[in-house]
Amino acid sequence: MSSPTSVPDDDDAYWQRPDPAAEPLGRPESPPPARPAGYSGPPRADPPPADWRPPTIAHPPPPRRLPAQNAEALDEAEGSARTVTYGIGLVAGAISLILACLLCARIVF
Repeated sequence: MSSPTSVPDDDDAYWQRPDPAAEPLGRPESPPPARPAGYSGPPRADPPPADWRPPTIAHPPPPRRLPAQNAEALDEAEGSARTVTYGIGLVAGAISLILACLLCARIVF
């Protein structure tokens, strides 16, 4: 609705509803709202061509045999690795104990 160009006699006349018996303003009648169509599902897809798959090998070769493991050599290597690990841990523990004692002695004395 556009604003009036003349000043109405009543201040509320601008905000009142138009008279239903008044002549139409020449506007076309609005069409009734269309009913939304229901969901008809996904579109149909064409089937893939017959040769769409890549060629495959029918019979792959059998897997190779792994070399035999020497259990005694593995046990010996694990034992020596354990000895080195324990030795490094003991040396690190001894050094940290000595440093802790030196720091505590310096604080106390």
